[in-house]
Amino acid sequence: MTQQPQAKYRHDYRAPDYQITDIDLTFDLDAQKTVVTAVSQAVRHGASDAPLRLNGEDLKLVSVHINDEPWTAWKEEEGALVISNLPERFTLKIINEISPAANTALEGLYQSGDALCTQCEAEGFRHITYYLDRPDVLARFTTKIIADKIKYPFLLSNGNRVAQGELENGRHWVQWQDPFPKPCYLFALVAGDFDVLRDTFTTRSGREVALELYVDRGNLDRAPWAMTSLKNSMKWDEERFGLEYDLDIYMIVAVDFFNMGAMENKGLNIFNSKYVLARTDTATDKIISILNALSAMNISITGPVTE
Repeated sequence: MTQQPQAKYRHDYRAPDYQITDIDLTFDLDAQKTVVTAVSQAVRHGASDAPLRLNGEDLKLVSVHINDEPWTAWKEEEGALVISNLPERFTLKIINEISPAANTALEGLYQSGDALCTQCEAEGFRHITYYLDRPDVLARFTTKIIADKIKYPFLLSNGNRVAQGELENGRHWVQWQDPFPKPCYLFALVAGDFDVLRDTFTTRSGREVALELYVDRGNLDRAPWAMTSLKNSMKWDEERFGLEYDLDIYMIVAVDFFNMGAMENKGLNIFNSKYVLARTDTATDKIISILNALSAMNISITGPVTE
């Protein structure tokens, strides 16, 4: 059951007893039952006897392994999985099940229309798997998505697309890797069927970045303005702040079904279409002025970047 929000005060802050440096996620996607496998590299920073307390809500736990061994020193509490008797460094493997179709909280991974998407800010990742769901835990994410190819021809997540392939029974998979550490609230996943506008952006150092803008079927004629805004924003980041985008691909999903106005996940922004799609020959001046302001606030926020 989802917990009621509670106030958090700065004077109560304490650093986490553990840090997670890397996490390897596998999603076997299905709207009714998705199986999530999370393999994390963890290291203890606190007292030697401190348990690892992971956040998690509305999850069905399947198994817990430490260093490839089944682990029994754990207990589920309200909103948490508490694991004890841990070594200083270890590999944690958790398998759990979630139901995107039944996720009415619209946090974590949920179904919207025929697509699946995530909303992880501010504490939505705990609806996906047990994890240290706090902004001071930064990890490198690798994400493999497996799904039916007809239902979900596009499988998107943060980072660079590093591998993909076909499976039996009409299924396929794509693997994404973000080499730069990030907090889990910037994690994103989208699976669905879209029209796509593609372009490129050449950074100041001469790297070519692929740009992909995914929209609902039939909305492609409204996408060029958003693509132009994206390229202008990336150029502005370089000229104004000396910041160069650090991944090989930048994606935006702009769809009618997204429940939030916008979510600036690292490398995979998700927008409600009314906040980013427009045609300059049909949109009103008011709409254009709003979209100009939103593009400046949202599209230019690309997550961690390197000089």
